Amino acid sequence: EILENYLAKIEGIEVVAGCKNAIEAFNRINSENIDLIFLDINMPGLSGIEFLKALRYPSMVIITTAYREYAVESFDLEVIDYLHKPYSFDRFFRAIQRVEEKVGIAL
Repeated sequence: EILENYLAKIEGIEVVAGCKNAIEAFNRINSENIDLIFLDINMPGLSGIEFLKALRYPSMVIITTAYREYAVESFDLEVIDYLHKPYSFDRFFRAIQRVEEKVGIAL
């Protein structure tokens, strides 16, 4: 809910879906062109890290999690940023700016 509120404040970002589990997310990613994924580590059935490793062509990913211990592994998997919960709008906005830098546009 906090993430959705933060995303609503940023022009140029269209929220396509909020998925409750990895299977739902896989189906969305395979059926649509998704540019950016906000991914939690704690998901039913498959962890966010396992999910990310399973993606053939991962989109840009920002991890949002309460777990600090996965940060190094996440960056090894080339995530754009790692937001440790609870995170402020300012910290969220800096993650969005990293996405902008990566793609070379302002959202």
